[in-house]
Amino acid sequence: MKVYLVTIFTIIHLSSYAQTPEANLLKNGILLPAIANPIANYVNAVRVGNLLYLSGKGPLQIDGKYITGKIGKELTIEQGYEAAKLTAIIQIAVLKHELGNLGRVKQIVKVLGMVNSDSSFTYHPKVINGFSDLMVAIFGEKGKHARSAVGMASLPFNMAVEIEMIVEIE
Repeated sequence: MKVYLVTIFTIIHLSSYAQTPEANLLKNGILLPAIANPIANYVNAVRVGNLLYLSGKGPLQIDGKYITGKIGKELTIEQGYEAAKLTAIIQIAVLKHELGNLGRVKQIVKVLGMVNSDSSFTYHPKVINGFSDLMVAIFGEKGKHARSAVGMASLPFNMAVEIEMIVEIE
């Protein structure tokens, strides 16, 4: 009986510390940038039923410039990881813009991570982990997703990474 009561108390106690995605952003010192309209003939997101398809985004910095270069040539894996993490922040900002409340995210479903890399580079997953790690830090279990991490000969504007995702929403 004591074990049962302790377990119930632990569950109740831990659930009182559940954080919203917005609270997790603050806890991680992340401020979301404003989202600009696309510069070409596409939209940032398309909703189909309860799925939100987000267009590919890259590591756009506050100064309006992308982190550029080939991973494994001009940039290290660590720099690529940070570029993917910055791209995650941009995609979360798109979600916030589209949904108003990040609590409406039911599940990050699928991520496609494209790495601008030299032809001999083979550590694409280590780069895209920057994106995935931040999704889990902000959304918890809802941030875990299926994923592909692939190398590309080039990306628009010579961006280091471009990442798109599919999100289930409430």
